[in-house]
Amino acid sequence: MSEPTNTAAAPAGRRGVAAKRAPDDTDRRLINALQGEFPLTGNPFADIGAALGLAEAEVIARLQSLLDDRVLTRFGPMFQIERMGGAFCLAAIAVPEARWAEVVEAVNAFPEVAHNYRREHALNMWFVLATETREGIAECARRIEAATGLAVHLFPKEREYFVEMRLEA
Repeated sequence: MSEPTNTAAAPAGRRGVAAKRAPDDTDRRLINALQGEFPLTGNPFADIGAALGLAEAEVIARLQSLLDDRVLTRFGPMFQIERMGGAFCLAAIAVPEARWAEVVEAVNAFPEVAHNYRREHALNMWFVLATETREGIAECARRIEAATGLAVHLFPKEREYFVEMRLEA
């Protein structure tokens, strides 16, 4: 079984921390409404609020509370980084069990690291590197190797698929 060890774009010091509370029914409706077709208008949170029967200020406050309480770990757009000159790459490390917590902390300290998961495999830590340039992937991998003393295995994307993922809250 896999268990996440961090999530993309979480501020430093908050990565890998479990949610402090469960979402209530209004939170769940808001989470569901925020996925997919986010309104590109002058007042998107007011538009979402109107659809849910909430004031704009309540939508913003609830969203901030969901982030602060780690119910949500990230809220923001997803970009096709390659079109902007950047790169993504799947990476993996074989981490000795006795060093797991230490290596998680070291790897998660890199802002380029996202979607870090523990796997039942010889390569038991898998994560995604996101960098501003293609060359940044190898450079970040070298920095992680220097910080951990462990080899980083890179698995570059060969083909791209679009899978719209919406999670029912």
